[in-house]
Amino acid sequence: MIDQFGRNIDYLRISVTDNCNLRCIYCIDENNISFLKEDKKLTHDEIYKVAKECSNLGIRKIRITGGEPLVRKDINDLLYKLNSIDGIDEIYITTNGVLLGEKIEELYKNGLKGVNISLDSLKEDRFEN
Repeated sequence: MIDQFGRNIDYLRISVTDNCNLRCIYCIDENNISFLKEDKKLTHDEIYKVAKECSNLGIRKIRITGGEPLVRKDINDLLYKLNSIDGIDEIYITTNGVLLGEKIEELYKNGLKGVNISLDSLKEDRFEN
């Protein structure tokens, strides 16, 4: 897919949830901590259909984001299904890393190629401010 400036666009970012297991001040408005109801979020099949159509347009890489995508119950099934799309070569995930240790092996088995960890600070006092 070529954009209006002649650049080849071969990647797609998909936010699979707005839920998160952390409450970072730049993401969550402390006065409004409501999340979308499940019936308002894209389903597993809807995400698959969007990704499949995008692959027909030349998309080769997908980055799964959120909220925190690892809190989504069907994340492994979703990765497996996205990985089965002809033309999709790479699937990455952006995560806060909290759940990564317990899920990394299954994520890899289901087609995950890389991980981006959002790390605000290694110092607790800086993270809290």
